[in-house]
Amino acid sequence: MRVTVVGGGIGGLTAALSLGAAGIEVRVLEAARRLEPLGVGINLLPPAVRELVELGLGAALAGVGIPTAELVYHDRFGSRIWSEPRGVGAGYRWPRYSIHRGDLQMRLVAAVRERLGGDAVRTGTVFEGFRQDGDEVHLELRDRSTGSRSAMSSDVLVGADGIHSAVRRQLHPEEGPPVWNGIQMWRGVTETDPFLSGRSMIMAGSNSHAKFVAYPISRAAEDRGRAAVNWVAEVRLPPGGLLESGDWNRRGRVAEVLPHFASWRFEWLDIPALITGAPAVFEYPMVDRDPLPSWSAGRVTLLGDAAHPMYPIGSNGASQAVIDGRVLAWELARHEHPVQALAAYDAARREATAALVLANRQMGPEKVLRIVSERAPDGFDSVEDVMSAAELAAIARDYKLTAGFEVDALNERPSWDVAGVSLP
Repeated sequence: MRVTVVGGGIGGLTAALSLGAAGIEVRVLEAARRLEPLGVGINLLPPAVRELVELGLGAALAGVGIPTAELVYHDRFGSRIWSEPRGVGAGYRWPRYSIHRGDLQMRLVAAVRERLGGDAVRTGTVFEGFRQDGDEVHLELRDRSTGSRSAMSSDVLVGADGIHSAVRRQLHPEEGPPVWNGIQMWRGVTETDPFLSGRSMIMAGSNSHAKFVAYPISRAAEDRGRAAVNWVAEVRLPPGGLLESGDWNRRGRVAEVLPHFASWRFEWLDIPALITGAPAVFEYPMVDRDPLPSWSAGRVTLLGDAAHPMYPIGSNGASQAVIDGRVLAWELARHEHPVQALAAYDAARREATAALVLANRQMGPEKVLRIVSERAPDGFDSVEDVMSAAELAAIARDYKLTAGFEVDALNERPSWDVAGVSLP
């Protein structure tokens, strides 16, 4: 079997490694002329870390990322609302990592090339369309440097080409642009002193107005006694159309974001200093797409943001892409016919991720921030006067059930490792 993956991001590369472990011939087509460690920080939840550990990448993750110890919610004045342990501290067999997206991607690329061959990832190749004839998928490609066109055939085509997926567009040509919820995000990475536990992820403010997220992402900085803090500033803008769908590497300006957070100085974290201290600021609207009625058609399917772009609530985007890649390989390895395998993959993943897309539109567990800001807009002395412990716990529990991240369920689930590698 030959599988072609369009898109060399985290999901596409995880799929390639998993397919290769199953003995399936795979090639990755990436439109960028070269792959570089771009972007800012992301989170890998224990279900995704488990899959990468089973792919033999556990040491690589531990060497560069930060095992997040806790998630702490605060109001806009820095008062603690609620905190929860994360990763191993929460009972999982696998940690949760905060890591630079570019660091993770480069390690995945290196693993693909080492295990599957130097030509397994073909850069500078733009996917322009496909057609199926029953037994094969025929791809139309363009060389980004020369403009020359070529053709390629494959037994299976996987669209892992992001929220603006060309594969998705051909499968669902009636679909419009991404859906914007009115929130603009600015992102950056700033080196500073560690805060709270040194491995804490914090969310402060409210989804209704302005929210700030921060967490350390670099083991190298930690080893020097410092913290490379990934931060995300979110602001709900006045009603209006989406001005720019953009990409994750679109540059933003400090002058646009700083006024919204100029007074946010907590005893343990100076947010204006974080914003102004970043070497670069990137901007992106918070967008997603409506869940699809199907991902697969014959020998073609979707994966990651091409399949289920979602708001960055609950840190699920990259993690769900990793899980997609593993389940796709599992189904292709255990079904005799590719069409049956893709149908099984679709059935296993589509409804589950659709539930997450819809839950994230309701802000998932972060609705706690909105509730507190509505009930105590001027701050509080005791959070128990604002929300009960039972109410807080119920919101967290409900989202974990929706996401399928219950501790015992993950710890006890059989492996999807097609190579038969034993669990750590």
